Order: sequence, then structure tokens, then C-alpha cells
Amino acid sequence: MKTLLALRPSHWIPLLLLASLAAVPALATGFEQPFWTAFFARILIYAVAASALNLALGYGGLVSFGHALFLGVGAYAVGLCAFHGLGSGWLHLGVAVLAAGAIGLVVGAISLRTSGMAFIMITLAFAQMGYFLLVSLKQYGGDDGLPVAAASRFGPFDLGAAAHVYYAAWLVLVVVTWWMARLRLAPFGMALRGARQNARRINAIGLQARQVQLLAFVLSGTLCSLAGVLLANLNAFVSPSTMAWTVSGELIVMVVLGGIGTVFGPLLGALVFIGLEEVLKAFTEHWMAVFGPLIVLVALFGRRGLVGWLEVLDRRHRPHVLAAVPAPGSV
Repeated sequence: MKTLLALRPSHWIPLLLLASLAAVPALATGFEQPFWTAFFARILIYAVAASALNLALGYGGLVSFGHALFLGVGAYAVGLCAFHGLGSGWLHLGVAVLAAGAIGLVVGAISLRTSGMAFIMITLAFAQMGYFLLVSLKQYGGDDGLPVAAASRFGPFDLGAAAHVYYAAWLVLVVVTWWMARLRLAPFGMALRGARQNARRINAIGLQARQVQLLAFVLSGTLCSLAGVLLANLNAFVSPSTMAWTVSGELIVMVVLGGIGTVFGPLLGALVFIGLEEVLKAFTEHWMAVFGPLIVLVALFGRRGLVGWLEVLDRRHRPHVLAAVPAPGSV
């Protein structure tokens, strides 16, 4: 059975894509196109952020419209530390994780007292509070943003080059994707998915659905802050616009486009969303008029997004695989 599962197109196609992405910096160098390293690094970073949101949205059913807050927290953890002459990457990570965890705990504890549209609006409100707070800090650039004075250093390794950020983002995405795949079948993951479907039943078996969702929300925000750390190093610049509500909307679209609650959906969603945006911009300045309907069509005809389309290949592929399996007792 495990062999058959490993042959599913919805598994090996994304895995092959993820492995192929590791060769992008070398190919970009060979063809003397450094832009592609920075471009695909951005895709990987947003794939990490979308994977973080997928934990809350896809697994927990928590429609957070404020995850850009955590992306901005991670970015400003780098920018503010560097502004004060602190270049240690471990310190940047520590500040980002602790700040995002604390903020996620507060936001989640308040937001989870509600549900539905109220939950969406409260998470959006917190993100907007973070945005206007950073705009008001004129000593740190305010609305104009803040250049990152020094890249994050991890001993002899630093994130001062686009290729370094790329490989760091690729490694983080691989680890996060593996963790999300394991989480689906782990007791916590099953409890979280159960809470999304029927919180009363989860409470009835002795678990606290709200506590499970709160922990997922905090973990989701913390993972999203890691994407912010990488994004700040890639751009060598941080801005309050990272916390804009439009960024939260883009992350949601990436998750929906790739497939809500799927392991590889965030990667596919980020790749198609950012890639298609770049392609359309090359043809017309009114690219959003084309981009919007395309996203709607994918959402209408693919209930599980791009991963759902790959699962159609699974069903077509399975009869051929089963026919190749010897019958029990045969040689």
C-alpha cells in the first residue's frame, strides 16, 4: 500500500517540483540571470508563509485575515535589531519567534472567543493596528520603511546574498512541508481537524477544542514570522506595507488556489500566484483584470485547488497501478 501511495501523481509531482527548485540558483548563475534567484526566493518565502496560514486555515478552519501581522513581526525583528547594531541571526530568530508567539497568543485568545465573520474582522483589526503602529514610529522610518543595516549572520553563514536567502528559504520550506505532512496524522493534527468539523465532539472526548485551536494559531503565527525574517533579508528593507491587509488576502488566495488543508497546496499556490502575476505584468498593465477571473475559475472548478486537479490524475492512475500488482498467491 505504501508503494502505491508513493506513486500517486499528487505526491510525486510536487516532490519533484520541490527538488527541482533547489537547482534554480545554479541555473540562474549559469544563464547570468540573477533576477530568477531573487524571484524564486520570494516564491519560496511566501510558500512558507502560506504553509503557516494553512495550519490555521486548512487544518483548523480558522479564517485569519491578519496573518500579515506575523509576517511583518518577523521582518521588523530583523530590521529593528540591525538598526541597533545587532546582527546575530540567532537573535533575530529568537526575537521574531518570541514576539510572534506572544502576539499570536493574545490575538488568538481574543479572536477565538468569536467565530465566522467576527473572527475574520478581529484578526484583520489586529493586523491593521500593527500596521498603523509601525507607520507612527517615525524614528524607524515610519511609512517610508527602514533599510536593513546588516543581514542576519549565523556564524560563518549570513543572509546577505540572494542565493543564501534562497537556500535558507528552500530548506525551511522542506522542513515545514515535512512537518505539515506528519502533523496531518499526528494526534494533535487529528484533534485540530476534528475541532474544525465538530468542536462539541472534541470537547466530549476530553479535549478542549478552543485550546487546540489556540495552540495551532500560535504555531501558525510563529511559522509565518520565519518567512518575515527571510523576506527582510531578501529585500534588505522592511516596510509597514508588509502588514497591509492585501498581503493577508494574498496569502489566503495562495492557500485556496493550491488547496485548503493539503500538504503541497501552499507551494503550488504561491508558485502559480506569483508566477502568473509576473507573466501577466509582462503583457499588460491591466493584469489584475485577467488575473482575478483566472483565480475565480480555479476556485470554482477545483474544490481542492491545484492539488485537487492532481488528485484527478490519482484516480486515473490507480487502475493501471492496481493492474500491475500481482494477485495474492500468484508468482
